Amino acid sequence: MNSDEAKNGAPTIEELAYATYEGIYDGPITLVAGQWEGRPFVEGGASRPTVGIVDHGFLVGDVDGDGADEIAVLLWESSGGSGNRLYLAVMGRHDKDIENLGTSLIGDRVLVRSGAIDNGRITLDIIRAGPEDAACCPTQKALVTWALGEDGLLRVADETVGTLSLADLEGRDWVLLELGRERPLPEDVEISLVFRDDRVSGSSGCNSYFAGVVAPTPGELTFNGMGATRMACPEPVMDLERRYLRVLAGASSYTFLAGRLALNCDTDEGLTTLVFGERKPHPKVSTANC
Repeated sequence: MNSDEAKNGAPTIEELAYATYEGIYDGPITLVAGQWEGRPFVEGGASRPTVGIVDHGFLVGDVDGDGADEIAVLLWESSGGSGNRLYLAVMGRHDKDIENLGTSLIGDRVLVRSGAIDNGRITLDIIRAGPEDAACCPTQKALVTWALGEDGLLRVADETVGTLSLADLEGRDWVLLELGRERPLPEDVEISLVFRDDRVSGSSGCNSYFAGVVAPTPGELTFNGMGATRMACPEPVMDLERRYLRVLAGASSYTFLAGRLALNCDTDEGLTTLVFGERKPHPKVSTANC
């Protein structure tokens, strides 16, 4: 999903964190600091309905055809069970007010790989549970499209396009964003990951590394034969590199978080998640008018 700031009149993420949404429950809900909590299902109990904004899960574009941008945002909803339902909401600006133009259920425990707004339609590239999948472990790839109509945000196309595989990680240059969730990296250190032909390689901050990849079932992977070059760098970088390679060696599965790649790794400290974003190509500079 696009993480650029909303512009051209579209509501900002900061505004969405305090906006009102309909179409999730019988009545509207208003978020506070990006989240809403309802009353406990049982008086005095801890379990209660909860809704929140998905980090980095939004797209900006003209959805209603009025020439101004709206913002499409992902919302997660938990009703106290084991799953999280995912919703898509379109938010616009009416005068100075933020308006919910439509909300639609995407599905239960759905993963979003990418999304786009084109000609007023919102298309999400998702992973969902197929007929043979357990609810916890979706592997079916689909392209689903929504459009605004008189009755709100409507699903207008739904195409199954295959099964999740290691090939879905190839062809992209992944850059590490978090070594463990909520643990961002220093801005002056880049750690990368590239999948190609059952191999993985990249920069671990100082050195280059490489390994073989085994993917026994969709969503699972392990690395073997891991090696690296032997350059020396300042100790803070070397320490980060050692931690990254140690965590990476314990990789056991992969998933997607609103367009980001997450590797789940078993370590001595417990489960650790490596979160990667796709490197964006540098824009080409035209010299025609120089």
